[in-house]
Amino acid sequence: MRHRHRTPGGRRLAALLTGLALLAGLGAAGTSQAAETGAAAADETAVAVHYRSGNTSATADQIEPWLKLVNSGDQAVPLDELTIRYYFRAESPGTDYRFGCSWAVLGCANVTGTFGLLSAPTEDADRYLEIGFRAGTLAPGADTGDLQLRLHRADWQAVNQADDYSFGATQSAYGPWERITVQRAGTLVWGTAPEGNDPGEPGEPGEPGEPPSEELFDDFSYAAHNDPALAQNGWVVRTNSGGPGVPGASWPAENITFPEAEGGTVLNLESGTDGTPAGTEQSELFTSAVKFEQGTYAARVNFSDAPRSGPDGDRIVQTFFSINDLTAPMDPDYAEYDFEYLPNGGWGEPANILYATSWETYRPDPWEAVNTHTEERTSFAGWHDLVFTIDETSIRYYVDGRLFAVHGEPYLPERPMSINFNQWFIDLLGQPDTTTPRAYDQQVDYVYFAADTALTPGQVAERVTALRDEGVAFTDTVAAR
Repeated sequence: MRHRHRTPGGRRLAALLTGLALLAGLGAAGTSQAAETGAAAADETAVAVHYRSGNTSATADQIEPWLKLVNSGDQAVPLDELTIRYYFRAESPGTDYRFGCSWAVLGCANVTGTFGLLSAPTEDADRYLEIGFRAGTLAPGADTGDLQLRLHRADWQAVNQADDYSFGATQSAYGPWERITVQRAGTLVWGTAPEGNDPGEPGEPGEPGEPPSEELFDDFSYAAHNDPALAQNGWVVRTNSGGPGVPGASWPAENITFPEAEGGTVLNLESGTDGTPAGTEQSELFTSAVKFEQGTYAARVNFSDAPRSGPDGDRIVQTFFSINDLTAPMDPDYAEYDFEYLPNGGWGEPANILYATSWETYRPDPWEAVNTHTEERTSFAGWHDLVFTIDETSIRYYVDGRLFAVHGEPYLPERPMSINFNQWFIDLLGQPDTTTPRAYDQQVDYVYFAADTALTPGQVAERVTALRDEGVAFTDTVAAR
């Protein structure tokens, strides 16, 4: 079952810009110099957080940290080099949260927010909300003005602020608050984090653990879609018609190729259209085995914002996901967990957006869905390390090592799933006035799965590196479920 229709909604979780623009702008030749410049700038930064609580009740429907950044130094500070962390404790391990900006002098469009997990949880903090800025400069002696921010549970159940590290029950007026931290270019310049969690400081290296007893790894070292090893290693190249996507579109096997890239071969999924259903081709590769449930799913994926050829603008979806079949409408044992990137929008979105979506079930006709999702509205063009973990309490999605989303009940899986990649067109309305052919590529460097263990993104990277160093191009020791 590859049915993938849905219309996402919900609140915005904007993209986080981490203040590395300085390094990127100088290029590889200036990286060392830029790092020194950034460190020196951070050392000279005199930025403080002034905080008041928009809601001082111990229990509330949302947490409201209202903030001002104050520059008491004699140098201007680019705001996109600063990030703020507000620390709190989740109501339960699987609780999902949303960020919102109610009002900001700088404009809410210039304020970003995302969530992270602490490496060393404490009694009053296991997560943080990290605030960033898209633009602007904080002049000497100036402040940002009000940043009226909020965070709440995705299900809008009550939150207990009384046990949150950064919450100040007596902060009914703005004042300096050192239980909220500020970093500049990765260096702590204000505040005190919960014990053992200083931002910008590397953690102690852990002892190397034993490799997972059941794991799948594929480096995609194949010659073509009809390479016998591809099927022998448990992969299916889709050729059958049907959804998702444009009715009447085809799924040619030839659209799955393995070109040279990233120091070896990669999986390439090509999809193209001439603006007509008959001239629309989509692509998909998935595991024949349906045996993946709790554990760690990971892939290095190259999303593309523009077509390889032809005019740009189609509403295309580029994916990495796990799924099982819907045996009946609203089947309670259905499960699906998606990374879906829309470079040109769709589903009511006008521009690029990345979704992480967890499914409980759905009914195709009339359409009804039980799912939850988290999204970021920014470009994700280029290579990204995507990881999601599933255990008995939650599904956690990571992008490039940072926590992107946490989803809990009722979205945990009841049955094993397959692992899938596909690229398809939502519709043909993105470029309705042209029949010029265009082709889009999505690439995958590797895929990895570890059964019954939730690895961190760093542990995934270490394990993939170890397998490659050992010369392993493919292994599958995951037992059938």
